[in-house]
Amino acid sequence: MIENIPNIKFTDKGNFLLIAGPCAIEDEDSPIAIAQTIKEISEKLEIPYIFKASYKKANRSRLDSFTGIGDHRGLKVLGKVREKLGIPVVTDIHSAAEAEMAAEYVDVLQIPAFLCRQTELLVAAAQTGKVVNIKKGQFLSADAMKFAVEKVRQSGNKNIMLTERGTTFGYQDLVVDYRGIPVMKSQGVDVIMDVTHSLQQPNQNSGVTGGKPQLIETIAKAAIAVGADGIFIETHPHPDKAKSDGANMLKIDKLEALLVKLKKIHHAL
Repeated sequence: MIENIPNIKFTDKGNFLLIAGPCAIEDEDSPIAIAQTIKEISEKLEIPYIFKASYKKANRSRLDSFTGIGDHRGLKVLGKVREKLGIPVVTDIHSAAEAEMAAEYVDVLQIPAFLCRQTELLVAAAQTGKVVNIKKGQFLSADAMKFAVEKVRQSGNKNIMLTERGTTFGYQDLVVDYRGIPVMKSQGVDVIMDVTHSLQQPNQNSGVTGGKPQLIETIAKAAIAVGADGIFIETHPHPDKAKSDGANMLKIDKLEALLVKLKKIHHAL
């Protein structure tokens, strides 16, 4: 599927796909700096790379949580990253009306996990002709994702990726069932492991999601070992100062060392 993404590089090198960037567009300048850093790392390691950032955070626990800098302003920043750095970009959409609007600025439309059953959203994303990345709901089995895949295919779009991001484990934790990766791959799609969101600890009493970033390497290594086609990592120069999901993010200066280890595992297979 990734071969159909404009401006993607190194698809002939046999490496896994990297989807990485900050959780959200926080301002107009830092996304370009972050994307440039990750681009340089990915080119050095010959890893196909897609820049990720949400232009809007529609699912927040508290009303006073950061949701974005404005829809059109955030999308323009994504478009600027894509144009200036010549790399593909992915962002989330939350309603059918957003699909066409976001498709103007990005190469991949991502369906949030909580919305992976929303028919109108899936159909609208499919009809843009963009690659559609559907995140598996925390409440669904891997096998159940075949219905989301069918909705996109039946809407005329065969460019689909699925992303594993953990399964609800009690009220305030997630667990990764790695059996789901080959199950979803059997549907004829690329499967990505969302490493950082799988380490979330949602529904905290403070209304701010917690996380276990010290396990990022563990989750990523296991995903590559069982055959994931790519990894999804949210990263930031200063996770403790990030405006969204800082508790789960990888500090950007640790990214290259992690990718080197993952390449060794991937090549050993």
